[in-house]
Amino acid sequence: MIKGGTGGGNTKTGLFFEGKTDLATFLNLQKSYEVREDNVYFKGKPVGRIFKKYSLYKFLEELNIDWKTIISKRLLPDDSIYVIIKNTLYIIECKIQNVAGSVDEKLQTCDFKKKQYQKLFSRANIEVEYIYLLSDWFKKPEYRDVLDYIISVRCSYYFNYIPLEKIGLTMPLK
Repeated sequence: MIKGGTGGGNTKTGLFFEGKTDLATFLNLQKSYEVREDNVYFKGKPVGRIFKKYSLYKFLEELNIDWKTIISKRLLPDDSIYVIIKNTLYIIECKIQNVAGSVDEKLQTCDFKKKQYQKLFSRANIEVEYIYLLSDWFKKPEYRDVLDYIISVRCSYYFNYIPLEKIGLTMPLK
């Protein structure tokens, strides 16, 4: 995320999902976590399932939900995790920017997209949280209004890393 930088890797715990890798790869590197065939285990017990892009629609099929009858266009998350104990699907969208561009407007779509995901998963009584993982580019003052908007519509954002507890996962002890 930070060009030539280290992101959350040098913090005291270092237990953060960095935008440099996908969630499955990151979790496999953490003590007590293992990801096999998109199933997440903590100390050998199933705690969640990871979905990227189209694989989320296989999960909908398992739940007997036909997305085409609910929404008009398929949404493809960068990363997502269904955390069993929270009964919540966390949609994670990574936005990396080094120059001004179209990502600016994409940040303003979180409310619509979260509502679309909620429509899809409400039939299975699964909660949905929508999170942006942003590069430092978005710390600039001109993004203050859009970042305020993200919070106002009950979505969230983090810069460079997301603490595991924010996506309902246990922080493993060292």
